[in-house]
Amino acid sequence: MHVRRPATLASLAAELGVSRTTVSNAYNRPDQLSPELRRRVLETARRLGYPGPDPVARSLRTRKAGAVGLLLTENLSYAFRDPAAVGFLEGLALACEDAGQGLLLVPANPEREDVAAVHRAGVDGFVVYSVPDDDPHLAAVLERPVPTVVCDQPELDTVDRVGIDDRAAITQVADHLIELGHRRIGVICMRLARDRNDGFVNADRQHTAHFHVQRARLEALATAFTSANVDWTNVPVVERFDHSIASGASAAAQLLDRDPQVTALICTSDILALGALAEARRRGLRVPQDLSITGFDGITESERSGLTTVRQPVMEKGRAAGKLLVNAADHNRPRTVTLSTELIVGTTSAPPRITEERWFGP
Repeated sequence: MHVRRPATLASLAAELGVSRTTVSNAYNRPDQLSPELRRRVLETARRLGYPGPDPVARSLRTRKAGAVGLLLTENLSYAFRDPAAVGFLEGLALACEDAGQGLLLVPANPEREDVAAVHRAGVDGFVVYSVPDDDPHLAAVLERPVPTVVCDQPELDTVDRVGIDDRAAITQVADHLIELGHRRIGVICMRLARDRNDGFVNADRQHTAHFHVQRARLEALATAFTSANVDWTNVPVVERFDHSIASGASAAAQLLDRDPQVTALICTSDILALGALAEARRRGLRVPQDLSITGFDGITESERSGLTTVRQPVMEKGRAAGKLLVNAADHNRPRTVTLSTELIVGTTSAPPRITEERWFGP
């Protein structure tokens, strides 16, 4: 009985009639090859069962590498600085501990396209944490013949995913503000694409956002306020590329400078909302008497500030992603885990200070 030997870099190069360097470049330096040649290399590799340059990349059942890779489209420090990311990381680490797996962080700077770190990672599977749909690092992960679980975004129908119903969650925020009487609102959102934009966002950028979570939240807000007879095209939306309190403060300043009559600021994260609160205080605005501010995430700092927000189970997201990954070999079809959220009405939201008629007339 003839047993087929596993494909190697050398045998793949021979099959294609190219050099070993060409095959290696298809994984580690794709810019060195034409799209057609790289596609041919990868398709032949899949056909022959070549796992890529990393010799320990195998299914989780082999436990050969003994580690899970976490892809972050951020600098490494983000995993330890952002409260939501920290909570997710803790949950994922707990799931890895339960399964006897290690955890390898694979940071991917959103402003760079070097995917070599993904191909070099000695892991048995990947958890992809909240990346845009056009991220080259995501494409590199999906080229690896190992299980993959996406947390939050993008929404793919080919791999397992853990997340929340972002549309329903932020619709609760919109309904809350609408019931209070707010119609003149502003929105501060996280980055919508890999290109840096720190300013106002037009409708096209909102509708084509490559970060699916932000796109879903903006679309849900537009739907809710349009139903309340608010012309969404007149609602100022400010985007910030960096996710920090300072970014939230500068975005609030930019928005309030353009339209000082807004009665509520809706922020798509608590971090941005905390910055908006700081800017409101700097301007001498009383929250919520003069300006209502809402967030999203339910981090500890928002609870201390009394922020009206949506609490989502960030630690449970990590646990669920880890469990899906270590059990990936037991399932053939992609699975989706949707976790529940809760609207937390704090002390930062109240009815608007004056009625709409004061601005627009009867």
